[in-house]
Amino acid sequence: MRLARPSRNLAAAEGFWIRGLGLSVLYRAEAGDAPGEHDLLMVGWPDASWHLELVHEAAGLVKPRPSAEDLLVIYLDEQVPEELVTRLEAHGGKRVPSPNPYWNEWGITVEDPDGYRLVLCTRAWSNS
Repeated sequence: MRLARPSRNLAAAEGFWIRGLGLSVLYRAEAGDAPGEHDLLMVGWPDASWHLELVHEAAGLVKPRPSAEDLLVIYLDEQVPEELVTRLEAHGGKRVPSPNPYWNEWGITVEDPDGYRLVLCTRAWSNS
């Protein structure tokens, strides 16, 4: 699965996702001179079946427009380490309450530098 999002600042996004959360850079490309080309940063865990694609276009035609319900949820199956939240905040994240009480009860919500929300959930994923 690939989740693609526009970013205002790929360096800030990289700080949050790589140095804050601990994902790896899976791919990076810089824009050429052709119209519509963009900088690209793909991040994730190398063995995961998903990654996050962040794009930045110098012309800024597509800007991030996150809402309080644009969530990327990571199920930790354990308590959220406070040092992880501190590291995310040190790299541009902002801890915020969720409008959905479920996420306040079962996790911690952190906005990334573009305003998209990451939920670190204490529960394990179950499709049952």
